[in-house]
Amino acid sequence: MGEEHDQVLRRAWEAFCDELKRAGDIPLRAPVPPHATDRAAGFEALARNISLALNFHHDYADPRYPELIHYFDPVRKQGGDNTDAVYVGATINGTDTYRISGDRGSAPYFAVTAVERGQTPWGGKVAHTLFDHDLQVEPDGRFELVCSPEPHPGNWLRTTPETFRVTFRQFFADWEHERPMKARIDRLSGDTSPPAPLTPEKLAAQLSSAAKWVGESIAFWVRMIEMWKVMPNTFRSYKQLADRAIDATPGGEPMIAYWALPPDEALVVRVRPPVCRYWAVEFGNFWWTTMDYRYRLSNTNCHYAQLEDDGELVVVIAHEDPGLPNWLDTSGFAEGYVTYRWMLAQGCPEPQAVQVKTAQLHRHLPPNVKRITPEARREQLAARRRGVVNRFGNL
Repeated sequence: MGEEHDQVLRRAWEAFCDELKRAGDIPLRAPVPPHATDRAAGFEALARNISLALNFHHDYADPRYPELIHYFDPVRKQGGDNTDAVYVGATINGTDTYRISGDRGSAPYFAVTAVERGQTPWGGKVAHTLFDHDLQVEPDGRFELVCSPEPHPGNWLRTTPETFRVTFRQFFADWEHERPMKARIDRLSGDTSPPAPLTPEKLAAQLSSAAKWVGESIAFWVRMIEMWKVMPNTFRSYKQLADRAIDATPGGEPMIAYWALPPDEALVVRVRPPVCRYWAVEFGNFWWTTMDYRYRLSNTNCHYAQLEDDGELVVVIAHEDPGLPNWLDTSGFAEGYVTYRWMLAQGCPEPQAVQVKTAQLHRHLPPNVKRITPEARREQLAARRRGVVNRFGNL
């Protein structure tokens, strides 16, 4: 019996490693940009998402024993993660009753969704969404939410037979002072016995699904970004280009453009932000992962951005610091994506982008465009580091 189990485990481990080796072909084939930084970032994305795959398919896979986990952080990223965000969720099913309770925190945009299985690595349709204004929250920030197929008094998130995950999105504007949610999830129905001991067969199945998810998820985002790559500097939403049964961000459809900049060029993006609960500009590479937001200027938002006197937002994407407050640092990449999010907004203006020679940048800016001093730039960067620690702790 022991030898049989050993064989099962050996085959499972070899299959796990072989699947990951096959995924290693993805960063080396078209349409991946040929730049060394892009190729390296592809392998980095594969490696970092092995842990997320194991979280989903092994560590926290059983809906009978749910735990709220962080999907992403400053290093583990995927799928156009919002630089301002904390994404938290748990594996659940559509038949049991769950209670989520804790401190709501103070993020200006806060939403919880019941996600159904679908055609993407992240699922499909959203069965139900609750925004912060839908929730009953105590004066001290405490809340309690029930997830179940049957109606429940108070805060209730409806699940369906296809529901497999509950996800919280918290988008922060003031990184240094806004607080993330602190909560727990408990299953209230069904068997309460502890998890069964791990078997070789169960581990084999979980390792197999985890390894496949790593490659499938990265390959999925490569296919997605190709749709924007063919129309550079043009902002389009998921629903405009990828009419899939997936809700990218409840309460606001991200507007995305692909950029590709030679060393001597920059991109000027101008728009007047609408009245909304929260807005942000995010910046990432070919792999749909955001740039380093601990030590580089890789986004701005409704709290940090400096608007012109007429309310216009002028963002400049450039390889070198142009001395403008709303600079997005390409971080060594030659191409990638930029996203504008207008959340719970009164309108959805389309940003306008113009690619220019860096030497001629001044000709494409407002006459009295706002600028930033070296001292203020250093403080911008220092504030980012403080804000990341406030949001995620010392990782």
